[in-house]
Order: sequence, then C-alpha cells, then structure tokens
Amino acid sequence: MSTTKILKWVTGGMEAVLGVPILGATIVISFLWFPLLVMLVLHIVTLVLTKKDGGATTGSILGIVTSCIAWIPFVGMIMHILTAIILMLDAAKPEAEVPLDGIDVA
Repeated sequence: MSTTKILKWVTGGMEAVLGVPILGATIVISFLWFPLLVMLVLHIVTLVLTKKDGGATTGSILGIVTSCIAWIPFVGMIMHILTAIILMLDAAKPEAEVPLDGIDVA
C-alpha cells in the first residue's frame, strides 16, 4: 500500500470523526480550532504526495477547502462528511500495477 493511499485513509477517517455532529464540534471547539489547522496541513501534504504519484487529487483539494470553511457550524459538518466519503472512496480504488524494470509480466 502506497503512502498516499495510507494518508487518504487516515485523513478520511479523521474527517469522518470531525463530521459526527456533537463529537466533531466538541473536538474542534475544545481545542480552539487547532484540529482544523492540523487537517489543513495533512491535506496539503497528501495533495503534494498524490500529485507526485500522479493520483486523484479531488479529495485532498476538497479537504483543504473544508479545513478553511469548517468553522461555520452546519456547513463544516456537511463538508467534513463529504470530504471523508470522497477520500475513502479514492483510497479504496485499486492501485495500478507498475511493471518491474519495464517488463510487462502479465
């Protein structure tokens, strides 16, 4: 499993937790919105590594947008849930096999 796939699973799971109505709001507010900053950094790192690998960047870009507007009460919850779904669907896609030494084994 690639690093980008692992990061997408991790960020997707964290977004899902933040999308739970009372739990997510409690986490974000009790830590003074610091979790949104942490998620922003994680989404940027995931985006850079995904771009480097040539993968789909939609989930990471949506995560960056979500981290920037998630302080808005109900909009943030909906965005966290949508971002989690998109990231996890992207992470669940099978990876393309790369032939070793340019030789196609199949």
